[in-house]
Amino acid sequence: MAVDEPGNADDRRSEVELADWNEYPRPFVWTKTADEILDKFAAYRRRISDSGH
Repeated sequence: MAVDEPGNADDRRSEVELADWNEYPRPFVWTKTADEILDKFAAYRRRISDSGH
């Protein structure tokens, strides 16, 4: 079975995790501030814009 075919182990694991989440929902908790996320994104954009491609 190819990796992209439906029914592979990752698909089944995702389905199990989704079923668990739906059965026992929990709130998403941000672990970084908006400024930390935006700073990291800005650094990434600088890095890829200087890549020479």
